[in-house]
Amino acid sequence: MASGLGVALFSSAVFGLSGSFAKALLETGWSPGAAVTARLTGAALILAVPAIPALRGRWHQLRDNWLTVLLFGLIGVAACQLFYFNAVARLSVGVALLLEYLAPVIIVLWLWAASRKRPRPLTVAGTLLSLGGLVLVLDLTGAVRIDFVGVLWGIAAAVCLAIYFFITAKENDTLPPIVLASGGLVVGAVTMWLAGATGLLPMAFSTTDTRLGPWVTPWWVALGGLVVLATVLAYVSGIVAARALGSKVASFVSLTEVLFAVIWAWLLLGELPGSIQLVGGLLIVGGVVLVRLDELRSPSGAGAGMPAALDHANDVEPVP
Repeated sequence: MASGLGVALFSSAVFGLSGSFAKALLETGWSPGAAVTARLTGAALILAVPAIPALRGRWHQLRDNWLTVLLFGLIGVAACQLFYFNAVARLSVGVALLLEYLAPVIIVLWLWAASRKRPRPLTVAGTLLSLGGLVLVLDLTGAVRIDFVGVLWGIAAAVCLAIYFFITAKENDTLPPIVLASGGLVVGAVTMWLAGATGLLPMAFSTTDTRLGPWVTPWWVALGGLVVLATVLAYVSGIVAARALGSKVASFVSLTEVLFAVIWAWLLLGELPGSIQLVGGLLIVGGVVLVRLDELRSPSGAGAGMPAALDHANDVEPVP
């Protein structure tokens, strides 16, 4: 448990770097689509190395799970990352990630409306707390100027994350997680390249030096960090942590990613959400924590307002 917890925290720390590395590239002229495409392509090539041996020649596993891999790549990888990077281009990294982390709240509200069965009090309290935090993050009083187009992108990323959880909310022991991750990245990368080639998605790359904290570095340093640290190492360590801790506990620990993302953005970009937004962020995370705690209390998950199948969701989650 102790070693698994350490791996889970490491995974959250490197996942939290993605927004800072991406924003460093966006500020030099990269488009969000180009940053996502480069990230997915590089990570797909690297993860193919361990994924192919993991199949052990059983290629029928990919054929049998083609729909899961396809939807994971389209929604959990390509769309989720593209929307998040578009949010990062207009908002601070911390605010964009906080908006994406409303996904569990969206799931609770959707299930509540669909089943007309009220969740348990702890889940209701967590949902209301997160919604109250959202109001503070948006800073509707105007003390901090907020880009509402960026807010829409962040909420779109949260919706994609929620949809992904529904898609993969089933037990699946027929496809190794590393293969699912690699396959999803390949699907996402191909989708992005096709969208760029057809003109549907603007693709702008730049070789201008990037600024990370006090250092001015070549563009490939930020891109390399985005691919190797914030994607490959984040995925692999996340899978190891999920296997060691279980998906519920691992997903609970992954909430620390918000804290790491804010710290990295402060150290590498010099940006920090306003005080009212930080309070709102604490409320959002606190609300999600309450929802997670209610999940942990319920063996089946159904009593917490979550379907039992969500307890067995794949150990691979979308990369923010």
